[in-house]
Amino acid sequence: MNWRFLLVLAVVAPLFLINSCTETPVFKENETLFKIGDQKEWANKHFNDQDWNQGKPKMDDGQVFWFRTPIDILQNNEDSSPYGIRLEVYGEYEVFWDGVLIGKNGNPGQEKKYGPKGKMWTTHSIPSALTEKGQHMLAIRGSLYWFADHAGIWSLDINYYDKLVTNRLIEIAFMHVLAGAFLIASFYFLFLFLSNKKEYPMLIFSACCFLFFVLIIAEFSEAYLPVHYSQHRLRLQSIGVLMLGISFLIPFYFSMLFPFPKRQIYTTLYGAVLLFIFLIRYDFFLLTARYMATSMWLYALGMVVYAVYKKKKGSITILSTLLLCVAINLIATFNISFYSGFGLILLGMFYLLSNRIKEQRLAYEKSLVQSTRLRLELLKKNIQPHFIMNTLTSLIDWVEEAPDKGVLFIEALAKEFDLVNRIENEKLIPIEQEIALCKAHIEIMEYRKEIHYTWEDEGIDAGQKIPPAILHTLLENGITHSLPLVDNTIKFKLIFESNAQYVCYTFLTYANRVRAVPSKIQDGTGIQYIKARLTESYQSEWEFSSEPTDYGWKNIVILYIQ
Repeated sequence: MNWRFLLVLAVVAPLFLINSCTETPVFKENETLFKIGDQKEWANKHFNDQDWNQGKPKMDDGQVFWFRTPIDILQNNEDSSPYGIRLEVYGEYEVFWDGVLIGKNGNPGQEKKYGPKGKMWTTHSIPSALTEKGQHMLAIRGSLYWFADHAGIWSLDINYYDKLVTNRLIEIAFMHVLAGAFLIASFYFLFLFLSNKKEYPMLIFSACCFLFFVLIIAEFSEAYLPVHYSQHRLRLQSIGVLMLGISFLIPFYFSMLFPFPKRQIYTTLYGAVLLFIFLIRYDFFLLTARYMATSMWLYALGMVVYAVYKKKKGSITILSTLLLCVAINLIATFNISFYSGFGLILLGMFYLLSNRIKEQRLAYEKSLVQSTRLRLELLKKNIQPHFIMNTLTSLIDWVEEAPDKGVLFIEALAKEFDLVNRIENEKLIPIEQEIALCKAHIEIMEYRKEIHYTWEDEGIDAGQKIPPAILHTLLENGITHSLPLVDNTIKFKLIFESNAQYVCYTFLTYANRVRAVPSKIQDGTGIQYIKARLTESYQSEWEFSSEPTDYGWKNIVILYIQ
């Protein structure tokens, strides 16, 4: 996913919408009056409506009502295209302009008989002869069988008819392309999460992108889906639920990447505030959207300012994004600033996540390089001159004193070198092969040091795999840094345990320690090799500990099941 493509969409689309909304207006809307009843002469331009009421009518279900709104046309139509009017009105209605019927939406007064007809948003062409500069009369005859308390002209726009149609389609096209980009991003990061189920920020970001996609579709699908006003409340309720989810998940995401004291308490309180806002008017988009967006911005701003204070990586970029949202809100309408603001915040989240992924990739590549280097160091350690010389010296003594055992010594040495040669380039090997390598090394060291080494294992699962030479390195450390017990023995024991979350290898050394353990143990080449190998195969899904005991030494390797 190219973040530059998303950035262009999030910035260019709002700029286009802002430009389309800053054109010189061609009309001025005056105060709307209403009256319950039904008389045809109420459509006339010069009808005396001084006794009509202001505000919104209160009526019984299905009652016919009329609206009359004086409209001032501010400039003559000098284009061949006629003017048009776009309306958002609850109900089924007929539209009159200067007494002339210019459009019909449903069956006003007969909704119960014919059922839901028409749609919430309509666009009508106005005859060119009736659009000269001056005052005109918009009259609407309508009825409300569902939601009688929502009567009113909720939005009104007059412009060239072609512009009303094409500008809306272009706006919707931009927003749907933006929605598609975030849909792709949601699936991409969902699949990344499924490959590494411990990376919960990826899952949260994927959920935010998907909810933002659905939110755009729910808001802008009215251009091609005929939404009747009886279905509009359900649409607003759905948008309210989507807003609730996004407004909670975005700050929750920031709280994971920018942790702060008492995070759980503050996040719980914030969630309670959002739920309270949602329950007040969850079917009124502007109220819930504005309050939830403001709450989300304030809570996110507090976290990001704290992160900037703590010099968290990426915090300054996110702070700039939040402040840019305020700038857009000051120069654009709420609808434009709302969606462009959410888009920019999601891009900021994407920036943080991409940096996190980059750091993980670099750490993984570093572990590969380190693992390769340490593997070579370990191989050199097995064939370095003093090891070969000491082994050959011991071999000469055994051949001279006990030729039969000398042959066995040679066979053990050849077996270990053969095993090392076979596993050194493998990422994981069967646990039984690792145990065989350890036993071969014990056999060699018995001849060299003339100490009796014993090996025990418990609960071993032959189907398990482990990075090569992990246990072999622990065994070498045990031999190098231990003295035999009073009976000239050193005992090694490997215990395997597993459950649904992890597998555990406990490697015990029963011996006398060579020297006192320092307060701070430094990682030698062997321990560095073990950690690098574990990181190479399991990333961060492992734990390793090594500590002295009364009986010798205890090493624990825990591998979490992914």
